[in-house]
Amino acid sequence: MLRSFESLSEREILALAISLEEEDERIYADYVEELRKDFPASAALFEGMRAEEADHRHRLIELSRSKFGEHIPLIRRQDVRGFVDRRAIWLLRPLRLDKIRKEASTMEVETRRFYERAAARTQDASIRKLLFDLAQEERSHEHRAEQLEKHELLPESLAREEEANRRLFVLQIVQPGLAGLMDGSVSTLAPVFAAALASRNTHTAFLVGLAASIGAGISMGFAEALSDDGSLTGRGHPWIRGLVCGLMTTIGGLGHTFPFLIPQFHVAMVTAIIVVLAELGAIVWVRHRYMESPWFSATVQVVIGGLLVFAAGWVIGSS
Repeated sequence: MLRSFESLSEREILALAISLEEEDERIYADYVEELRKDFPASAALFEGMRAEEADHRHRLIELSRSKFGEHIPLIRRQDVRGFVDRRAIWLLRPLRLDKIRKEASTMEVETRRFYERAAARTQDASIRKLLFDLAQEERSHEHRAEQLEKHELLPESLAREEEANRRLFVLQIVQPGLAGLMDGSVSTLAPVFAAALASRNTHTAFLVGLAASIGAGISMGFAEALSDDGSLTGRGHPWIRGLVCGLMTTIGGLGHTFPFLIPQFHVAMVTAIIVVLAELGAIVWVRHRYMESPWFSATVQVVIGGLLVFAAGWVIGSS
């Protein structure tokens, strides 16, 4: 059974506050550890916030010891109704700076509200004073974080961190997604158009394309997930990469498969060819935007590959 906040004694309120500060301190320490390699300036910012939470905890422990003795009851946030559930740090990976800052902001607001409510309920003057002081410090925590950011995150540091953030996004999302989109868009061209030209039946072509797209998505997803665990390459969680790659592979194949839902064969063929050109154009744009490939070389590589596969399907289907 969860306890209501109103049922807590002053001793239990202090114990809960100590538990909250310890949890927040350890969360910030996790942020520091996760960010230290790629985002050292932001890691320094959160190290300063961790030190503040540690100071709050020490002050609460000293007051609890002077008022109620050495023993501190074990009361945690999950034992009291009304707290927002916090996701475990390992569920947030790969961590992004904007996500971390939103989580930190939520933590500060919730902790401040707790101190304000707790201070309003206590009668002991020294406990009430400390809780009000901590509420004010939590209220100004965001402003102190901004000061830390101005001090620690110099323009060149911010530029380096943005570049690191972009590099991680490319490694963990764009690369597997692009590989899947290219495989799905190009490798399924031959079976889809071969089936369409051989059967002259749009329903048959649709079924072949659907099977090829889903099969390729499953195959590419597992291949990407099992290629490496990301611990050395920094490419992120393998199953996230596999999901992105498999999903984009399936989407790439389905793009030129759906036009064969059109009953008229020639209309379906023309529509599918237009979709193929749009898919190849999207691949070229992604390669240029995120992989920094020159427009000309990216276009030549993608278009030549797509045309060769399309030609193979056309020849086989027409034979």
